[in-house]
Amino acid sequence: MRIDKFLKVSRLIKRRTVANEVADAGRIEVNGRLVKASYQVKEGDIIKVSFGQKPVSVKVTSIVPPTGKDVAREMYVVLDET
Repeated sequence: MRIDKFLKVSRLIKRRTVANEVADAGRIEVNGRLVKASYQVKEGDIIKVSFGQKPVSVKVTSIVPPTGKDVAREMYVVLDET
């Protein structure tokens, strides 16, 4: 799954177009490397998003799209939120 879609379906970012813009601005790192919106997310990846005033680091636990918004948080584990 592309990282822009992952960020949208996991509800880390509300819109896919916003996720694209964040990636194009160089604010998304996966495993310490800057990535573009087309990066293919894998389970175990550590994603750091610098978006707005709250940078957040998460570890991907699942890339299967959820069936509802209540299970979207099961796609990742928050590692660091400042």
